[in-house]
Amino acid sequence: MPELQLIATAPMGLEAIVARELKELGYHDVQVENGRVNFTGDYKDICRCNLWLRTSDRILVKMGEFPAKTFDELFEGTKELPWQDWIPANGEFPVEGRSHHSQLSSVPACQGIVKKAIVEKLKQSYHTEWFQENGPRYVIEVNLLKDVALLTLDTTGPALHKRGYRKLVTEAPLKETMAAALLQISRWNPSRPLYDPCCGSGTILIEAALLGWNIAPGLRRSFPSEHWPAIPEELWSEAREEAFDAVQDDQPLQLTGSDIDPKAIEVAKAAAKSAGLAGEIDFQVLPASKAHPQGEYGCLITNPPYGERLSEKTEVEKLVRTLGHTANQLPTWSFFALSPTKQFEHYFGRKADKRRKLFNGRIECQYYQFLGPLPPRRS
Repeated sequence: MPELQLIATAPMGLEAIVARELKELGYHDVQVENGRVNFTGDYKDICRCNLWLRTSDRILVKMGEFPAKTFDELFEGTKELPWQDWIPANGEFPVEGRSHHSQLSSVPACQGIVKKAIVEKLKQSYHTEWFQENGPRYVIEVNLLKDVALLTLDTTGPALHKRGYRKLVTEAPLKETMAAALLQISRWNPSRPLYDPCCGSGTILIEAALLGWNIAPGLRRSFPSEHWPAIPEELWSEAREEAFDAVQDDQPLQLTGSDIDPKAIEVAKAAAKSAGLAGEIDFQVLPASKAHPQGEYGCLITNPPYGERLSEKTEVEKLVRTLGHTANQLPTWSFFALSPTKQFEHYFGRKADKRRKLFNGRIECQYYQFLGPLPPRRS
């Protein structure tokens, strides 16, 4: 199998988490850049990484990178690349584009040049003048940054946060990839209780159950690269079989979520059922002030409402004070909250042990981490 240059794209601020996941999957030549993590692999690794990565957005094949200050340079550089190794004669290949700080600033013009160059290359390979594009889909992106063109092939399709279990949506849901990142940063593990008092559609808890049972997050969805002739079908079958065999559904979980909104709890229960986890998470309709987490050495991880309207700011302040009060009642617990609220620590009643800047969508937030004692080691 040929060695491929692969890219796991990452939401801003999560690059190190994606790199850590890749290393845990056995990839060691990992290079972190803004918004992406580069690594080498082969066809099998395209299958494995799409199935297993919890915090990445997509897996791209790096087709090539070259200077492109003119349309001629962009055309010739694109035409040089081995598109025929991937795209069959009937392949559908739309071109998407981005340009930052580059002389070639017209994205539609760059997309058109790249498309034309690929067509010319495929004409040489397939000895035809016409491509129907009614076969498998290959989304190509040309990304121009400081006059350097990066061309990639998207193996993922709909972004990896679309796990397939969420059929209904609440207002402003937390992306599954971000929920998984919050869990991994917290270093929660399934031997500890987990509580979310503002659970909304239940994403943090469902992602915790997937993590706790070692369920590959991509197991319930499909990917366009499953239909690519270049990737042998048996590699996808083997990767899925490996993922099914890795499930540890005998691990007991202590997962509880509550929310003041009954509709949100309905959505959360439906999503948990869709994920095959209906009996594993206890969802309750409760205000945060009535939340009573059970057990010792637990983690409370939450993404509380942001209070974007002025009238809601007082409610948010009250909620954060409630969380601080709950923390005082639970000295062995650790508390984690993702919030854009600047005065969060003031309302909570103490300084966070750690803070990490993250972006929830386009909203700049801090991930506030109030660390309790670690559970005693079992002898």
